[in-house]
Amino acid sequence: MEKIRNNNNKVSYPVTKMDSAQAISFITKQKIQELLDLSTLYTSGNRDTEIDSVIYAQMQSYFTENDSNKLKPILKHLDSFKVKTAKVGNIFVQKHIKGKDTLDFAKFDVEYFDEKDKLIGKFEKNAQYILKPAPVKFKKEFKFYFVDFDLPSPKDSTAVGVTK
Repeated sequence: MEKIRNNNNKVSYPVTKMDSAQAISFITKQKIQELLDLSTLYTSGNRDTEIDSVIYAQMQSYFTENDSNKLKPILKHLDSFKVKTAKVGNIFVQKHIKGKDTLDFAKFDVEYFDEKDKLIGKFEKNAQYILKPAPVKFKKEFKFYFVDFDLPSPKDSTAVGVTK
Protein backbone atom coordinates (compact mmCIF):
# COMPACT_ATOMS: atom_id res chain seq x y z
CA MET A 1 0.00 0.00 0.00
CA GLU A 2 2.83 2.39 0.83
CA LYS A 3 4.32 1.91 -2.65
CA ILE A 4 1.02 2.69 -4.37
CA ARG A 5 0.36 5.76 -2.20
CA ASN A 6 3.77 7.26 -3.03
CA ASN A 7 3.61 6.45 -6.74
CA ASN A 8 3.52 9.35 -9.21
CA ASN A 9 3.24 9.73 -12.96
CA LYS A 10 6.83 10.88 -13.37
CA VAL A 11 8.04 7.32 -12.96
CA SER A 12 5.17 5.66 -14.82
CA TYR A 13 4.93 8.05 -17.75
CA PRO A 14 8.22 9.64 -18.79
CA VAL A 15 8.01 13.05 -20.43
CA THR A 16 9.04 12.98 -24.08
CA LYS A 17 10.42 16.11 -25.63
CA MET A 18 9.89 16.72 -29.34
CA ASP A 19 11.43 19.21 -31.70
CA SER A 20 9.10 21.28 -33.87
CA ALA A 21 9.30 18.88 -36.84
CA GLN A 22 8.37 15.91 -34.65
CA ALA A 23 5.54 17.90 -33.06
CA ILE A 24 4.14 18.90 -36.46
CA SER A 25 4.32 15.30 -37.66
CA PHE A 26 2.58 14.08 -34.50
CA ILE A 27 -0.17 16.70 -34.72
CA THR A 28 -0.69 16.06 -38.44
CA LYS A 29 -1.08 12.32 -37.87
CA GLN A 30 -3.48 13.00 -35.01
CA LYS A 31 -5.62 15.37 -37.13
CA ILE A 32 -5.72 12.91 -40.05
CA GLN A 33 -6.81 10.13 -37.68
CA GLU A 34 -9.48 12.36 -36.11
CA LEU A 35 -10.88 13.34 -39.51
CA LEU A 36 -11.00 9.72 -40.67
CA ASP A 37 -12.61 8.61 -37.38
CA LEU A 38 -15.32 11.25 -37.73
CA SER A 39 -15.80 10.36 -41.40
CA THR A 40 -16.25 6.64 -40.71
CA LEU A 41 -18.63 7.48 -37.86
CA TYR A 42 -20.62 9.72 -40.18
CA THR A 43 -20.77 7.17 -43.02
CA SER A 44 -21.94 4.43 -40.65
CA GLY A 45 -24.99 6.50 -39.62
CA ASN A 46 -28.17 7.57 -41.37
CA ARG A 47 -26.75 11.02 -42.19
CA ASP A 48 -30.04 12.67 -41.34
CA THR A 49 -30.02 12.87 -37.56
CA GLU A 50 -29.07 15.77 -35.32
CA ILE A 51 -25.84 14.05 -34.25
CA ASP A 52 -24.93 13.43 -37.90
CA SER A 53 -25.20 17.16 -38.61
CA VAL A 54 -22.96 17.88 -35.60
CA ILE A 55 -20.39 15.33 -36.84
CA TYR A 56 -20.52 16.83 -40.35
CA ALA A 57 -19.99 20.35 -39.00
CA GLN A 58 -17.06 19.13 -36.94
CA MET A 59 -15.50 17.48 -40.04
CA GLN A 60 -15.87 20.75 -41.95
CA SER A 61 -14.05 22.60 -39.16
CA TYR A 62 -10.88 20.67 -40.07
CA PHE A 63 -10.69 22.54 -43.39
CA THR A 64 -9.72 26.13 -44.19
CA GLU A 65 -12.89 26.59 -46.23
CA ASN A 66 -16.34 25.56 -45.08
CA ASP A 67 -16.90 23.69 -48.33
CA SER A 68 -18.79 20.41 -48.54
CA ASN A 69 -16.89 19.60 -51.76
CA LYS A 70 -13.83 18.90 -49.60
CA LEU A 71 -15.70 16.20 -47.66
CA LYS A 72 -17.68 14.54 -50.46
CA PRO A 73 -14.70 12.69 -51.99
CA ILE A 74 -13.62 11.39 -48.57
CA LEU A 75 -17.09 10.14 -47.70
CA LYS A 76 -17.63 8.64 -51.17
CA HIS A 77 -14.28 6.83 -50.95
CA LEU A 78 -15.07 5.38 -47.52
CA ASP A 79 -18.56 4.38 -48.68
CA SER A 80 -17.20 2.59 -51.74
CA PHE A 81 -15.18 0.26 -49.50
CA LYS A 82 -17.76 0.10 -46.70
CA VAL A 83 -15.09 1.18 -44.22
CA LYS A 84 -15.97 0.85 -40.55
CA THR A 85 -12.61 1.96 -39.10
CA ALA A 86 -9.38 3.44 -40.44
CA LYS A 87 -5.88 3.49 -39.00
CA VAL A 88 -3.23 6.02 -40.03
CA GLY A 89 0.44 5.02 -40.12
CA ASN A 90 3.82 5.89 -41.65
CA ILE A 91 3.43 9.63 -41.99
CA PHE A 92 5.97 11.77 -43.82
CA VAL A 93 5.63 15.56 -43.59
CA GLN A 94 7.38 17.82 -46.09
CA LYS A 95 7.46 21.44 -47.21
CA HIS A 96 7.49 22.72 -50.79
CA ILE A 97 8.46 26.30 -51.58
CA LYS A 98 6.54 27.78 -54.48
CA GLY A 99 7.55 31.37 -55.09
CA LYS A 100 7.05 33.18 -51.79
CA ASP A 101 4.69 30.53 -50.42
CA THR A 102 5.59 27.53 -48.34
CA LEU A 103 3.23 24.60 -48.86
CA ASP A 104 2.97 21.85 -46.22
CA PHE A 105 2.17 18.31 -47.31
CA ALA A 106 1.72 15.00 -45.54
CA LYS A 107 2.09 11.62 -47.19
CA PHE A 108 0.71 8.76 -45.12
CA ASP A 109 -0.58 5.22 -45.20
CA VAL A 110 -4.09 4.37 -44.10
CA GLU A 111 -5.51 0.92 -43.45
CA TYR A 112 -9.25 0.36 -43.84
CA PHE A 113 -11.16 -2.25 -41.86
CA ASP A 114 -14.71 -3.57 -42.28
CA GLU A 115 -17.36 -4.16 -39.61
CA LYS A 116 -15.65 -7.45 -38.63
CA ASP A 117 -12.26 -5.68 -38.25
CA LYS A 118 -11.00 -7.48 -41.35
CA LEU A 119 -8.41 -5.55 -43.36
CA ILE A 120 -9.94 -4.14 -46.54
CA GLY A 121 -6.74 -2.61 -47.84
CA LYS A 122 -3.78 -0.34 -47.22
CA PHE A 123 -3.56 2.87 -49.23
CA GLU A 124 -1.05 5.67 -49.66
CA LYS A 125 -2.68 9.09 -49.31
CA ASN A 126 -1.71 12.74 -49.41
CA ALA A 127 -2.99 15.83 -47.66
CA GLN A 128 -2.07 19.49 -47.77
CA TYR A 129 -2.38 21.48 -44.57
CA ILE A 130 -1.61 24.86 -43.07
CA LEU A 131 -0.85 26.08 -39.59
CA LYS A 132 -2.52 29.45 -39.00
CA PRO A 133 -1.18 31.63 -36.19
CA ALA A 134 -3.62 31.81 -33.29
CA PRO A 135 -1.75 33.50 -30.45
CA VAL A 136 -3.16 33.19 -26.96
CA LYS A 137 -1.75 35.67 -24.45
CA PHE A 138 1.29 36.38 -26.64
CA LYS A 139 2.26 32.72 -26.94
CA LYS A 140 3.10 31.21 -30.30
CA GLU A 141 0.16 28.95 -30.96
CA PHE A 142 -1.28 27.68 -34.21
CA LYS A 143 -4.50 26.19 -35.49
CA PHE A 144 -4.27 23.24 -37.86
CA TYR A 145 -6.39 23.12 -41.04
CA PHE A 146 -6.45 20.90 -44.09
CA VAL A 147 -6.31 22.73 -47.40
CA ASP A 148 -6.85 19.57 -49.40
CA PHE A 149 -7.33 15.95 -48.45
CA ASP A 150 -6.50 13.78 -51.45
CA LEU A 151 -8.19 10.42 -51.39
CA PRO A 152 -7.68 8.92 -54.85
CA SER A 153 -10.38 6.76 -56.32
CA PRO A 154 -9.95 2.99 -55.91
CA LYS A 155 -8.83 2.60 -59.54
CA ASP A 156 -6.00 5.11 -58.95
CA SER A 157 -4.54 3.30 -55.96
CA THR A 158 -3.15 -0.16 -55.55
CA ALA A 159 -4.08 -1.70 -52.26
CA VAL A 160 -2.13 -4.25 -50.34
CA GLY A 161 -4.58 -6.81 -49.06
CA VAL A 162 -8.15 -7.53 -50.04
CA THR A 163 -9.87 -5.07 -52.36
CA LYS A 164 -13.42 -4.93 -53.56
